[in-house]
Amino acid sequence: MGRLGHASPVDPARAALHHFDMNFASRITRHPIAFDPERGEDVSERFAAQPAEVRALLEGTAGCSPFLKGLMEREAEWLENAISGPPETAFQSILSDVKAMSLDQLKLGLRQAKRRAALLIALCDLAGVWALEEVTGNLTDFADLCIDVCLKRLVAAEIGRGKLPGATEDDIETAGGMVALAMGKQGAHELNYSSDIDLICLFDQDRFAPDDYHDARASFIRVTRRMSALLSDITGDGYVFRTDLRLRPDASVTPVCMAMEAAERYYESLGRTWERAAHIKARPCAGDLNAGWGYLERLRPFIWRKHLDFAAIQDAHDMRIAIREHKGLHGKLALEGHNMKLGQGGIREIEFFTQTRQIIAGGRDPDLRVRGTVEGLARLAEKGWVAPDAADVLSGHYRFHREVEHRLQMVNDAQTHSLPTNDDGFTRIARFMGYGDTGALRDELVARLTEVADLTEGFFAPTAPSEGPVAAPDGADEIMDRWPTYPALRSARAVEIFSRLKPEILRRLQKAGRPEEALAAFDGFLAGLPAGVQVFSLFNANPQLIDLIIDIAATAPELARYLSRNASVLDAVIGGTFFEDWPGKDTLTANLSEQLEQAQDYERQLDTARRWAKEWHFRIGVHLLRGLIDPDEASAQYADLAGAVVAAVWPAVVANFAQKHGVPPGNGAVVLGMGSLGAQRLNGGSDLDLIVIYDAGEVEGSDGRRPLPSRTYYARLTQALVTALTAPMAEGKLYEVDMRLRPSGNQGPVATSFQSFVDYQRNSAWTWEHLALTRARAVAGDAQLGARVEEFRQQLLREKADVQTVVDGVIDMRARLADAKPAKDAWDGKRGPGRGQDVELVASAAALIAGSAETMVPAQLAVGVEAKWLTQEQAQGLEDAYALFRRAQIAAKLLSDKPIDPSALGAGGCAFFLRACGANSADALAEMLEQVQSKTAALIDAVLTRKGTDE
Repeated sequence: MGRLGHASPVDPARAALHHFDMNFASRITRHPIAFDPERGEDVSERFAAQPAEVRALLEGTAGCSPFLKGLMEREAEWLENAISGPPETAFQSILSDVKAMSLDQLKLGLRQAKRRAALLIALCDLAGVWALEEVTGNLTDFADLCIDVCLKRLVAAEIGRGKLPGATEDDIETAGGMVALAMGKQGAHELNYSSDIDLICLFDQDRFAPDDYHDARASFIRVTRRMSALLSDITGDGYVFRTDLRLRPDASVTPVCMAMEAAERYYESLGRTWERAAHIKARPCAGDLNAGWGYLERLRPFIWRKHLDFAAIQDAHDMRIAIREHKGLHGKLALEGHNMKLGQGGIREIEFFTQTRQIIAGGRDPDLRVRGTVEGLARLAEKGWVAPDAADVLSGHYRFHREVEHRLQMVNDAQTHSLPTNDDGFTRIARFMGYGDTGALRDELVARLTEVADLTEGFFAPTAPSEGPVAAPDGADEIMDRWPTYPALRSARAVEIFSRLKPEILRRLQKAGRPEEALAAFDGFLAGLPAGVQVFSLFNANPQLIDLIIDIAATAPELARYLSRNASVLDAVIGGTFFEDWPGKDTLTANLSEQLEQAQDYERQLDTARRWAKEWHFRIGVHLLRGLIDPDEASAQYADLAGAVVAAVWPAVVANFAQKHGVPPGNGAVVLGMGSLGAQRLNGGSDLDLIVIYDAGEVEGSDGRRPLPSRTYYARLTQALVTALTAPMAEGKLYEVDMRLRPSGNQGPVATSFQSFVDYQRNSAWTWEHLALTRARAVAGDAQLGARVEEFRQQLLREKADVQTVVDGVIDMRARLADAKPAKDAWDGKRGPGRGQDVELVASAAALIAGSAETMVPAQLAVGVEAKWLTQEQAQGLEDAYALFRRAQIAAKLLSDKPIDPSALGAGGCAFFLRACGANSADALAEMLEQVQSKTAALIDAVLTRKGTDE
């Protein structure tokens, strides 16, 4: 016979579906079976007036739990009334009684309230009237209220005695600035039936003058001790909650109530991983809740690291082992005496599994920062950190384990988690759980505990060293002998993790096309790592990343060196969306803008932007390297990324500047992207060509705390933007910025008024400046002003569409570029006659002659044909040449910042470069580039010469 009336696990949403006008009896779905029938019959007779289903519940409960039988008898009159209607009504009545208690009523009144709450909650649990989440939630709500009432009554007494400096009756509602943080299960609204409560008590020191600090602290220490006694002391009426205050910072030497500032200093400098894990569930539960939430927000960087923190896995594993050793819980699973909380496959395993994954990823994803275990598993599954099936299985086991835990505790109100050690004890718990067959419960326990252990152990157990020796590439000994001297291997912990990884690294290196070359490249990556624990932990948990690193190192050493200095970008690879389709500029802008809004100050906003941009920049490079996108797609993505950065950072710059100098006067400003950014094609190392145009209208200046004249305002705002993009910070820099395309170049103001821009372009600009405007577009700033600038740009291009003037300007510009920026070598895809920059110049000329708004080279060449300035054959030849040289340029930039020679590259790098350019060998590519360059240069010469003389 199995479990009697056992209901399937109920989703937390069930609470919302309850009909609260239904009475207790109508909602009973299960009940225990009396282990001691005589005890059960005693209670059944006492409640003979109740419906049969209620009597069966009370009889089964009393026959299994001496503790609950005693409560039924002591609170019989109250219980008769409580279960005659909806249990929610009875529970709210208990809470109302607690809220109304005066200080002198608390000692007796709270204990009576606890008896009634314990009895009501137990019966609702045993009857299936409340789901597990409602049971633990109501236990928690009761605890929260008891603590809150105690705090406020005791603080009120301190204020009444004049012991809390400067405080008045108005401060009672916020407990004078004192707050109790609920930790552990209470913080997560998951208290078990006989839980201790773990509290950290703090006070807001800023509410007191410095001279009053010590008196205030002494007062709050008294309140904390008296509160603990009110709740914990065992009297003839029992106790309320055993209270533990030892989770506070450095509990052996600190007072039971600390200043928030002191606690913050401790965690910032000395906080450990287990303390971070404990704070995942921390929640203000009593006293000054707003101050408590503010404190936790300030502690957020300690709890939630900005990078993926796989090192936490080892910390959690070490904690598990330490707990098991301390409690003597090692060895093969045996049910007798097995600890359902701390033992193999127990509750703590599921909690650690969930919390550790939250710690790993919660710094990057705020959606993972939830307190409940089941909710945490659901969020982790939703975000791809846990398989949905595994999350469902663990959630089901967690609920079952908690029910078993509650039955163990309900027998005698003992804070125990251990299964019975004899047959009678097991039979009692089986009947309490509704099982008529004790063997069925035992089988289910073994199955569930084993499955939890199997699912969680693989996550925590460190990678085992490889069995047997692993062959190393030739010449490896000399290279590997250097490794202990590298910064990444300077700590014992890093060495320990790397020692486990080393065989796997060598095994994967052996699979590379040229193992010796791959090892040398990996050595370069390792040498550049400033620290190793986090990166090695990342590899340990995600061995597939080793292949990616070896691939990058062997193909693009420059990218590998970048990766050494910015290993945090690997977070994005693990984040789940790294290999999805490109999201586009608008989505990128929205994503970065959201992250900047969450940053606490301007400096963090700029570092956030840098960290975010680096990850996306790295993603583009990896996708290009692995052939997931072609060079043209990579070029477009680099431009999307830069545009999104400028579009998202500009409002942050404006907001920060406005705090001091006021909002932008007049109609604001617009940022124009010029050159390659304007044409929406960048490479991996491009600078950003920008122009800032503003329209102050008739407004002479700003109205902030330090007002500025409009011209000065926009000039300094522009400088602030340049600084925001270029300044080296903790996370590096975003982009180099070139503003020489603004009116009058370096001699002109860094920001130009709209009217001055119009006048200059119409009356003073050189032809090359008009050509530059063929590759201009608004990338940030006021949309209406951006539309006006674009309207003028199009009108100007139509006005300046004079063939002879344009051709003369192009001829002059080509000569200047040939003198100032000659080709670096035969592989240079940008500079020199017939190469990329030369084609861009002709395309701009075509757009200007056609008076067209097009900004991209292929479209500009097409309008040149429509305007009959180019033939279709000429345009196609130029477009094909441009595509080839762009491929060479973009691929070369990914491989190195220096001029490259395919024959000097490693095998992987050479293969990538040739693939990107569509060639089979370095010699064939050299010949192709030379032929295309020569042919294109001649084509351009012919076009310009003919147009300069015939038109």
